[in-house]
Amino acid sequence: MPDYLNEKKAKLLCLFAFSSLSLFAQKNNVLVKIDGLGADTVYLANYYGSKLFYNDTTVANSEGVFSFEGKEFDECGKYAIVLPGPVYFDFMMVNEPMEFHTTLNNPQSDMEVLESKENMVFYDYLKFINVLRKERYVHDQVLNDSTSSKEKVELAKDAINKMTDRVRLKQLELTENPKEYLFGKYLKMMTEIDIPDTPEGVEDKDLWTYMYYRNHFWDNVDLNDPRLVRDASFHNLIDRYWNKILPPDPDTLFVEANKLLKQLEGNYHMFKYCLHHMTFESESSQVMCMDKVFVKLVAQYYATGRVDWINEEQLSKIIERAGELRNTMCGEVMHNVTLPGLDTHKWQSLHDIESKYTLVVIWESTCGHCKKELPILQRIYEEWKVKGLEIYAIGNDFETKPWKEYLEETDYTDWIHVSDNPEINAQDSAMALIQSGVTDLLSLNFRTTYDVFSTPKLFLLDENKTILAKQISALQVAEMLYRREGLDFPGENFFLSDEEIEKRRKKIEKEEKNGG
Repeated sequence: MPDYLNEKKAKLLCLFAFSSLSLFAQKNNVLVKIDGLGADTVYLANYYGSKLFYNDTTVANSEGVFSFEGKEFDECGKYAIVLPGPVYFDFMMVNEPMEFHTTLNNPQSDMEVLESKENMVFYDYLKFINVLRKERYVHDQVLNDSTSSKEKVELAKDAINKMTDRVRLKQLELTENPKEYLFGKYLKMMTEIDIPDTPEGVEDKDLWTYMYYRNHFWDNVDLNDPRLVRDASFHNLIDRYWNKILPPDPDTLFVEANKLLKQLEGNYHMFKYCLHHMTFESESSQVMCMDKVFVKLVAQYYATGRVDWINEEQLSKIIERAGELRNTMCGEVMHNVTLPGLDTHKWQSLHDIESKYTLVVIWESTCGHCKKELPILQRIYEEWKVKGLEIYAIGNDFETKPWKEYLEETDYTDWIHVSDNPEINAQDSAMALIQSGVTDLLSLNFRTTYDVFSTPKLFLLDENKTILAKQISALQVAEMLYRREGLDFPGENFFLSDEEIEKRRKKIEKEEKNGG
C-alpha cells in the first residue's frame, strides 16, 4: 500500500477514535486528547478540601486520546487529570459532556475546551486573569522601583485599581449568573461578606461589626451544594471560621458547631467534611480545654450512629478516647477522687477540701520535670495559702516506698498527699473498699480517670471543684491566680530560686549568642 494511503488511513482511524469518544462524551463523560502523549497511563484525581486524591486510572491510546466516566451530582466538583511528568490540569466535573484538547508540555495554558459550557467559563476566567497578571507586572515594577517619580507611581496605582475593578465585575458576572455555574459558586464562596453600616444607637460598634460578620460568615456559600467541598477554598473557609473567627471558648465553639451542622443535615458530604474538621481540630488543639468540644461532638454525633463513613474499629477508638477525657473537661466538676494519705490508712477525698482554690497535682518521685515544678508550686503555696489555695497532690508512683522517701526529704509536708499502693489495688481489696463505700473505681483508676499519660499534670479548681484550667505549668497557675483575683503578677522570678534564675539567664544568653 502506498505511503500516502497509510498516512490517510491512520488519520481516519484517529478521527474515528476521537469521534467515537465524542459520542461517548455525550453521556456526561470526560473525553481528552493530549498532543505529545502516546499510549500511557493517566489518572483522574478529585479535590477534597485542600487535598488532591487519586480517583480513577486509564490508559491513553497511541494518539493520546482517553476518557473517564462522569460522576453523579454529589460526586461532582473540582477535579484534575494527572499526566506523565507528572503534570496536570484542573477542570469542573459537572453533569454535562466534557471534551478537552491540550498539550502535554503545558496542559493548563494550552487548554482548548471543545465541549462543556461550565469549563469554557472556567478557562475563560483563568485566561482573563493571566492576561491581567501580565499587564499588572509592568505597573508592579514601577511601584517596586524606589526611583519612580510620583506621577508614575500614581499612574501605576490607578491602572492596578482599574484592573481590580475589572476582576470584580468579571466575578460578579459569574457569581450572579442565573445559570449558577459551579465555578461561579466557587468564586462566590471566596468573596468577603459585605458588612453594612453600624445602626444608630449601637454603643460598641466593633462588637456589632464582629457579630454581624460571624453570623453571616456562610452567606456566600451554597450550603445545599455537596460539590463545594471539592475545592481548597471550602477547606480554607471552615478552617478560618473555626480557628480565627470563633472565639477559643469550648462552649461557644460547640454551640456554633451545632448551628452549622444543623444547616448541613441534608448535605451529606459537607456535613461529613465539617464535622470531621471540627472534631479533629478540637481533639488535637494545643489551646487549653478545647478537648471539651471533642468530647461533646463525639457524644452527640459519633456515639449516636450519625457517622457512617469510618469503620467500627476507628469509631470505637474515637468514642473510647472521648470517654477518657470526659472526667477532665474544663467547666465541669472534677470527680471526687478518694485515696489514702501518707500513713496509707487515712483516706482523703478531694471534695472534702474547703478552699477558694484547689490545685490537683499528679506527680511522681522519678520525674525530672516534676522536680523542677514542685519547688515553684511550693513557693506559690506559701504565697497563696492565706488567700485560699490548697494543694491536693496525687503520687503517681506505683510503689509506696519511693513516694514516701522523696517527700521525707523535701519541704512539701503542708500539702495534702495521697496515692494508691499495690495492696489496695489487689482485686479483693479493691472490691471490698468499693463495696464498703470507702472509695470508688474511678478513684482507684485515677490514672485513667484523669487521663494521666505523663507527669506532672496540674488541674486548677474553684471552690466548687469545677475545673478552671488544666495541663498548665506552675508559673501559669500563679499567673491565673493573680489574674482571677485582680492582682498584679509579681513576675516569674518571684517564684524561682536563685539557682533557677541563674540557669535561665545563662540559657537566654546562649540562645542569643547562637542566634547572632
